[in-house]
Order: sequence, then C-alpha cells, then structure tokens
Amino acid sequence: MESPIQTYLEELHQQIARNTSGELASYIPELAKVDPDGFAICLVTMDGVAYSVGNMETQFTIQSIAKAFVFATALADRGKDFVTSKVGVEPSGDAFNSISLKSSDNTPFNPMINAGAIAITSLVDGGTMAEQWARIKVSLEGFAGHPLALDEAVYQSESDTGHRNRAIAWMLKNFDIIAGDPMAALENYFRQCSLLVNCQDIAYMAATLANGGVHPLTGQSTIPAEHVERVLSVMATCGMYDYAGSWLSEVGMPAKSGVGGGIVAVLPGRFGIGVYSPRLDEKGNSVRGIEVCKRLSRDFGLNVFSPGNDPGMALGRLFTGADAPSRRQPPAHLRALLKEQAHRIQCLCLHGFLAVDGVEFVIRKMQSLAAQTCCFVLDMNRVDGISESAAKLLSQARMGLAQDGIAVVFSRVRKRSAVTGPLRKSVSRHDRGFLSFEDNDLAIEWCENRLLESSALPVVPSDAQLSDAALFKGLPQPLLREVEATSRVQTYEAGAQILSSGQAGDGQIFFIVSGQLSIVVPLTDGAHQRIATLGPGMVFGEMVLLGQSTRSASVFADTPVHCRIMEANDLERISSREPLLKITLLENLGRDMAAKLRANMQWITALG
Repeated sequence: MESPIQTYLEELHQQIARNTSGELASYIPELAKVDPDGFAICLVTMDGVAYSVGNMETQFTIQSIAKAFVFATALADRGKDFVTSKVGVEPSGDAFNSISLKSSDNTPFNPMINAGAIAITSLVDGGTMAEQWARIKVSLEGFAGHPLALDEAVYQSESDTGHRNRAIAWMLKNFDIIAGDPMAALENYFRQCSLLVNCQDIAYMAATLANGGVHPLTGQSTIPAEHVERVLSVMATCGMYDYAGSWLSEVGMPAKSGVGGGIVAVLPGRFGIGVYSPRLDEKGNSVRGIEVCKRLSRDFGLNVFSPGNDPGMALGRLFTGADAPSRRQPPAHLRALLKEQAHRIQCLCLHGFLAVDGVEFVIRKMQSLAAQTCCFVLDMNRVDGISESAAKLLSQARMGLAQDGIAVVFSRVRKRSAVTGPLRKSVSRHDRGFLSFEDNDLAIEWCENRLLESSALPVVPSDAQLSDAALFKGLPQPLLREVEATSRVQTYEAGAQILSSGQAGDGQIFFIVSGQLSIVVPLTDGAHQRIATLGPGMVFGEMVLLGQSTRSASVFADTPVHCRIMEANDLERISSREPLLKITLLENLGRDMAAKLRANMQWITALG
C-alpha cells in the first residue's frame, strides 16, 4: 500500500506544477541554461524515511542554501563568540548582494547575505585555501549523507562574473573581517555555491538540522547540537532574502533558498523539507517552492509557532487480540481457532493531539504489521484531537488497507468533536465511512467475528446440550439427565433484560441453549460496561451455588435467546442423595473462576 503522505505529495506536485510563473536566474549565465520545468519535492522524517516526487534525479547547484550549512561549520570550528564578533545575526533590510555593513561595528548583518556568507567562509578551519575548501566540502557532504560533486562550469561562470562579490570581499578585508587573502575566501565561496545536489540531498540536509545536527540515516553528528538552534534562528529571520518576514508569518519554519531553484525548510524534531523548481520570483526565491512550503505548513500543521509533539508519542501501547481477547465466551471449537489466530488483531493506543507526522508514524507502524494482521483497532481514548489533514491521511490509509483485505476500526472515540469532526470530514464520496465502537472489547469482538467468518468453521453453532457446559463437565450421564429433568426452558426476545444488577437472588441458574447475551455492570457515571458476551453452552447465575444472594450484574439478550433454567434448591435436593453432583459443580466452578481471573490479569497486563 502506498503511503498516504506519498499520495499527498503526488497530488500536491501535480497541482503546483501548473504554475509556470517566474524566471530563471540570468545573472549567472550557466543558471540560465537549466530546464525551467524541473520540479521535485522531498520530505524526510526524523527516522530517515524519505517521501519524494518529481525530478529527483535532477542535479542543481546548491547556491545560497550552502550559506546555512557553512555557517554551521564555522560555528563548530570557531565557536559562537568568535563567529558573532565577525558576523551579526540581524536582518539587513537590504538586498542579499548589498555592498554594505552595519554602521555600529562594520560587520555584516547576518550570514545569509553575501557579505556575511563570504566572511563566514573565511572563518572555516584550514591553513590554506585548499584545506579550507576540503573542510567545507566534507562538512556539507556530512549533512547530505554522501559525497558531492562540484559543477566546474557553474563555478567558473560565478568566478568570471562575480565582480560585485569581489567588491564585497575587499570591503570585508578593509575592515579586518577577513584576516587572510579575501580572494581565497571568495573562490571557496563560489565553490560552495557550485556543489551539485538533488532534491533529496537538500531534504536530508534539512532533516539533519531538524534532528539536532545528526544525520537521520548515517547517524553521523555534523555539528554540536548547541549550535543548531543558532543556525535555525538565523535561517528563520534571514534565510529567504527580502521575503523572510512574510515567510515566517505565512509558513513559520526556518528555511533557506538559493537562486539555483532549491529551498530547504526545517521543522525541528519532525521534518526536513527540500523543494526544487528553478523559476524564481523577483526576490530570488523559487515560485513553486514557496507555494509547496505554504501548502505543507497549512495542511500538515508545520508552523513552528503551533504546538507540536514528538511524532513517536502519538503511539502508546500496542497489543494483540491474543494478549487481550474479547469478553465473549465462544464454544470450544471457536475458542481454539481464536487462540490460534487472535494475534492477527492489532490494537494501537493513540495519544495526544494527532498531527500529520504523528499519524504518519502510526501509519508506518500499521504498514510494518500489515503482513500478519487482519484487523487494526485504533483506540482513541487518550486522543485530544486530530487535524483535518491528519484525519485525511488516516482515512486514506484505512481505505488502502481495506483494498488489501485488512480492516481498520476505531474504539472509544465517544462524542468528542475534536476527534469525530475531522474523522467525519475525511470520509470521501467513494468511502462508506469508518466503523467506531464504544469500547475495545466490542471492537475486538467484531474483529474476532471477522476472523471466524474467514474460517471454514460454523460461527453460529447448533443448539447446545447441557453436557456442553463447563459447569457440568464430568457428570455421569444418569445424573446429568436427572438435572436436565428438573429444568425448564424459557425464551427471551432480543433486547430483553433477563437479570438486573442488585436484584435479590432467586436461586436460578441459566444455561444458554441458543442465542447470545451480554453481561453488563453499572458504572459510577450512570453508564454500563460490558464484562462478557455469552453464547450457546454457557452458564450464568451460577454464583448462587456459593451462596450469593444479590445479582452483581445485569444480563441482556443480544439476539433471541433460549435458556434452560435450573433451581439451586433442586440441585441441593439431588446432591443430598448424590454428593458427586455438588462436588463436581463446585470443582468446575472453581476452575472457571480461576480461568476468568487469569483472563482479567491478562487484560490488565495488556492494557497497562
């Protein structure tokens, strides 16, 4: 099944590809030669999963995107205090290639404009120009996760036409911002802008920053975590040229663009995003790239000013139908099948507010379990709410799993509009809707029924005989016939209440010949909790044999029910003559109570 996030990105790519506005960067001749229609999107999670669409094989020069990562490298090499003494962190309000410095101390405004970036390049470790270039290249390769090539033609084109940048470099030398040869630093600046990347490379670079400086696939630490915050803060305020303020308001993620058509965006702790489309707006940013990031931020709730959680926190406890079977007590032949197959029912307990990345994490967990699963139960009891985009992804996953014969149902959604509203909106016209149960027990029983229906065994057994009951197991036939002779048959319609919690005991013991009924107990809030579902061959009311004088639960007929009713006094009368009857009944009752206790402990363990 294709990931819902992949499906979303494909739809987004198709929609935004229609926008052909913008122009190629022409001030660098080589950049004017690229295919203007190239377009790719890549989103990388914190555990290294990449979702991508479009021209992923297309390589382009990284250009000013490199500024953020060389800034990170300089911080790692020289430390915050030294770097800050040479380059500030304030938005400039001027064009990115402005020949200007702060009037207060004659330093560049920030590392994202050309003056600051050239200065930052000169601060990277290295005794010679070659050593410094080797350090820059290795560092950026660490962020990308593999070696990067240099586009010699673009480098030469930038070097041949970069007269304005030469003026900036000499200005920096004049004010002692660059200590050595300014032309050496400038050539390395041209080289770093000319490194070749593809859209997935820059998405992994962004994800490395989102992951505290650790590449999510290689596990390599690229810079100390203490410097990541400073890099991201400067990207947030200065990374999008003259559009930075509007970007922070409309998108709300640290980002950096390049005139090669790339944009990286970082959602700390959650995603790294890369977009490539070379048509630029008047400010030098990719037209399609900005639109993609706006849509992702809106649909996925990625704005850093919105509350967010570790996506892994969306999934709490996970257990199977074998760990916590339903309270239904099926006949022996069905019980054996469920014991063998119930592990194919997977119950996932979800937590907190479900945003897109949390739901994506849950969906990937479901996909990893799909091969051994027939049903998923999503327990929503501890879910505070779900975004509409996340609900849509969950709905798409549910429908995709259904095509593979795997059911996804919900439990304990209750009447919380923050959960039910988005789930209902996510139902498309091709979807019959989602199935929701009041509690996990009902949901798991439904899944068990689905398992049973797929087997060759009859799910609805024929009328049960008294000898089928565990309570009467081991009784000699003559004694069993005598017990049966004292009983009477009673029929109840579906929905009828057979016993009421708290009513005085009447000494009756019920054996189910056919039909199904539920045992429920009252809760303090006035609701009821089902504790068991019984079918043919089962017995209820047997606690009168231990002297119980008050009914502890209510019993309702789920279907038309035929019962055989026995009086405790009649059983006592027979036992006075045949002590084996009472001995057998009490032994069987003790074993049954022990089995129920073990089952309850299993439930408690499974549910935590």
